Amino acid sequence: MKKLILFLTAAVVFTSCNKDKYTISGTAQGIENGKTIIVETQDANGMGMIAVDTVKVENEKFEIEGKATEPIFHTLQVEGVQGKVPFILENGDISVVIDKDSIQKSKVSGTYNNDEYVKFNEEIKVVQKKLMDFQTNNMQAMNTAQQNKDTVVINNLMQQFSKLQEEVAVSSKAKYIKYAETHPKSLISALILQGMANDPSADIKKTESIYNSFDESLKNTKPGKEIKTKLDQMKSPTTGAAAPAVGDAK
Repeated sequence: MKKLILFLTAAVVFTSCNKDKYTISGTAQGIENGKTIIVETQDANGMGMIAVDTVKVENEKFEIEGKATEPIFHTLQVEGVQGKVPFILENGDISVVIDKDSIQKSKVSGTYNNDEYVKFNEEIKVVQKKLMDFQTNNMQAMNTAQQNKDTVVINNLMQQFSKLQEEVAVSSKAKYIKYAETHPKSLISALILQGMANDPSADIKKTESIYNSFDESLKNTKPGKEIKTKLDQMKSPTTGAAAPAVGDAK
């Protein structure tokens, strides 16, 4: 019985330790030994990418460990491979399978925010598919019309595409808002709401309502804090407004 208690205690301690660090376990099939994997994130000004860690590929595998103070978007750059693999760096066990022939097909999984990011992207792809299908189905007609300088056909196709873009934009916005409302712990929700807070046409009350529903852990992230600052600014009196003189109030 004592052995069982000791085992369970050790398991709890081990699990707790895992929550305080991240482990990125990567598979890089077809990547030569010694090639460098670079972990990048945006610089402080958000104007470019900076390297924060590197590791060498060994036997088509790589592993990176560290600690994250909060979930933040990063990318993996593989030496000699075009494109980057986006992922969310957060504490936990993150699995990455790199597709060197088509970097967009690389897979990231294992932690809450990364799994949510994958699911969210799949849902958005469904909405965006209408635009892609329209372009594919009408590419030949557009090329022919341009060669023949047929402005009637060109304008007609452009009008159809523009209308479809508006429909997709409305559908996408609705999906974004719905996601933020139903995922109070997801980093994606904070990024969506950050966009809403910076949109002058957005409903302030709606934005504030969604923010108030967020888990404290999400409110304490960098985008969470920026949303709070923006909401406070929007609710504050207009900067520069003249204050009433003493004695004027009646």
